[in-house]
Amino acid sequence: MAKRLNVIDLFCGGGGLSAGFAKAGFNIMLGVDNDDPSLETFKTNFKEARVANIDLFNYHNGKIKEIIGNNKVDVIIGGPPCQGFSLTGKRERGDPRNKLYLSFFRMVKDFSPNAFLIENVPGMGKLYEGKVKKDIIKRANKLEYDVYSNILIAADYGVPQIRKRIFFVGLKKKLGNFKFPKKILNKENYITCEQAIGDLPALEGDFIGEEKSDYVTEPSSEYQKKMRNNSEKLFNHVATKHAKHVKKVISLVPEGGNYKNLPKGIGESRKFNEAWTRYHSRKPSRTIDTGHRNHFHYKYNRVPTVRENARLQSFDDNFIFMGPKTQQCKQVGNAVPPLLAFHIAKKIKEVVDED
Repeated sequence: MAKRLNVIDLFCGGGGLSAGFAKAGFNIMLGVDNDDPSLETFKTNFKEARVANIDLFNYHNGKIKEIIGNNKVDVIIGGPPCQGFSLTGKRERGDPRNKLYLSFFRMVKDFSPNAFLIENVPGMGKLYEGKVKKDIIKRANKLEYDVYSNILIAADYGVPQIRKRIFFVGLKKKLGNFKFPKKILNKENYITCEQAIGDLPALEGDFIGEEKSDYVTEPSSEYQKKMRNNSEKLFNHVATKHAKHVKKVISLVPEGGNYKNLPKGIGESRKFNEAWTRYHSRKPSRTIDTGHRNHFHYKYNRVPTVRENARLQSFDDNFIFMGPKTQQCKQVGNAVPPLLAFHIAKKIKEVVDED
């Protein structure tokens, strides 16, 4: 039996990329981040992995070498913070977060994996006249890697969410060509919000749920069955307790609508693209963000729970998020959908030498 390939996950967050790679048969060896609640989540879900709290802004790999010892690093994966490239941010050229991908390449240079994967918002490829994309390719080529990039939509790969991200896959030149996974779904058969979360308890009354609870209905879709994945309990399904006037405003937003559908004079303080947006039961969700105030359940007058958004991100129900609720929301929103990561990981595994 071939030995499982070792993976280091940089800027790992709660572990969306690692969840996909683990499901594809990789060994998650180490998760690196500088956020303790995220690392607690990572360690909870990847029990055999090590974690390291490291600020990668000014880091030179000594601690990581000490942690992994003589173990070979086969693949390095990561999603450097994207705020400097995001359409929802200020997109300032001098934002220091724009240069965190350079830390990624320091790791690639030192550990010389057979492959690497970088994930980010699509703006990383186009912003500043494509300077960052060109620099990634240049640095990779200098280290003897061929680079393949593509913008993928999560919904095309079975994730109930319209989420676009750019991926860079680097392969050692000796390994041959890489092909991104083919789409498995199209707009006519995307997984919908109702198919994803319709089996979860409503939590509409005084009872707002618990961090660990029981399922109250059977799954009603294949996706729900897949997400339950033999989980005996439901984790992180706790509703936000809204004030009466907030619930009233939410009730005025129609299914699939947003702040533009509110009566004049209501919701004036939050007029931006994603404000007061209600999901649609028969469509995938919009991009899950790191907050917990902008999107509403397609049916109930509240924001989605952490578990509902985790389902929309394609996390199995037995993936447990740790830390305060705001931290859990951040971990879910920042993650790469595990199901999308799984499909990319399988294609990487096809071409990476397992010796």
